[in-house]
Amino acid sequence: MSKKRILLNAFLMNCPGNQSPGLWSHPEDRSHRYKEIEHWTELAKTLEAANFDAIFLADVLGPYDVYEGSRDAGLRQAVQSPINDPLLVIPAMAAVTEHLGFGVTASVTHEHPYTFARRMSTLDHLTKGRVGWNIVTSYLKSASINIGLKEQIGHDERYDIAEEYLEVCYKLWEGSWEDGAVVRDTEKKMFVDPSQVHDINHEGTYFSVPGAHLSEPSPQRTPVIYQAGLSSRGSAFAGKHAEGVYISSPTISIAKKYVGKIRTQAEEFGRKGEEIKIFCLFTPIVGRTQAEAEEKYSDYKKHLSHEGALSLFSGWTGIDLSQYDPDENLQFVENDSMRSRLEIFTKVDPDKQWTINEIAEFVGIGGIGPVVVGTPEVIADEMEKWVNEAGVDGFNITYAIMPGSFEDFSELVIPVLQERGLVRKEAERQTLRANLFGFDQLADHHPGKQYSRKQLTV
Repeated sequence: MSKKRILLNAFLMNCPGNQSPGLWSHPEDRSHRYKEIEHWTELAKTLEAANFDAIFLADVLGPYDVYEGSRDAGLRQAVQSPINDPLLVIPAMAAVTEHLGFGVTASVTHEHPYTFARRMSTLDHLTKGRVGWNIVTSYLKSASINIGLKEQIGHDERYDIAEEYLEVCYKLWEGSWEDGAVVRDTEKKMFVDPSQVHDINHEGTYFSVPGAHLSEPSPQRTPVIYQAGLSSRGSAFAGKHAEGVYISSPTISIAKKYVGKIRTQAEEFGRKGEEIKIFCLFTPIVGRTQAEAEEKYSDYKKHLSHEGALSLFSGWTGIDLSQYDPDENLQFVENDSMRSRLEIFTKVDPDKQWTINEIAEFVGIGGIGPVVVGTPEVIADEMEKWVNEAGVDGFNITYAIMPGSFEDFSELVIPVLQERGLVRKEAERQTLRANLFGFDQLADHHPGKQYSRKQLTV
């Protein structure tokens, strides 16, 4: 067995439901407390004590309204709605922790890079460099319509926008302010040396940003870059830019294919494949005995919502599954939604065809990732297997019930992983990038570094 350190993120959203539609109805679930600041600070302290590496906050900007052509099913089953802004809970969690990192999802399609860059610099300052950005291009047509677009932007064009968006952010974060710009010279009455602050003069296809960044350089300058797209365009984007990649895969064999694809594409951009940390979605259901774990799982399945699961999957893929017979096999249909989610159930594994009913059962607890039911040793064995056979670096641990799933994992599984030397026993205060890679700012050969003032003046 490998002794490679396993990286751990807690995967959730600022809403009452994440990857298990219907489990909000379980009597032990407390996810309805997502509106309370204590919900977040209590969870952060639990994860910090268990030496998790980060909280990974997903997000959506529109309702799930593909299923039955309506948002009603999604609202009834709390399918990632109602949902609040994920960025706003991070400072509260940072205030009660020292080494826990925070990955936050934000779309390049729905916010201007000039203002977004300031928000991320602010978060990086407030957290002392513990922030990462999960870049998404937004797959919900409802989000596009509600910000004033007449139609959803095409899948590949969204990645064209993402490339330029990231270029603007790199210029603002890496090149606008020199390291010594903030002098705080009380004798000269000069807080900032204006000669060390530079306009970025960006004029592109989608954005025009002539001026300088509003914020002084933060500890990481550029937050850790995460990405989750696994379509051909998405994985190429990840290979070029990402430092962390999030994948959802029902099997080790499918995950292994994606891992190999991402690492190969990184090498095509002059990077080393292993410098990208790949996290796989993972739902542990833990018991002190196998019987206890299986009893929990049976109990959870009683609360699973087929309607909610089909609403969620329809939103991901842009295909209204209410139009299918429950025993009908799903077929690939190309559209502008999340192609990778559809490919997993139609193309990636040629030996498996999925019926609509099977998809509802599978997605209903844990989304598209594996659900592992067992003792702490069984859970740890399966995690090692995914690391060794699929080549992932860690996991986005999600929950069946909140906060019980995280509490069980922290209390029961973490000690087993630590005893095996797979998870750290102690953590130090450092930036998120230093925790993952051993240095604070982008690697010199990362494409974002070409925009740094140092590189530009060489």
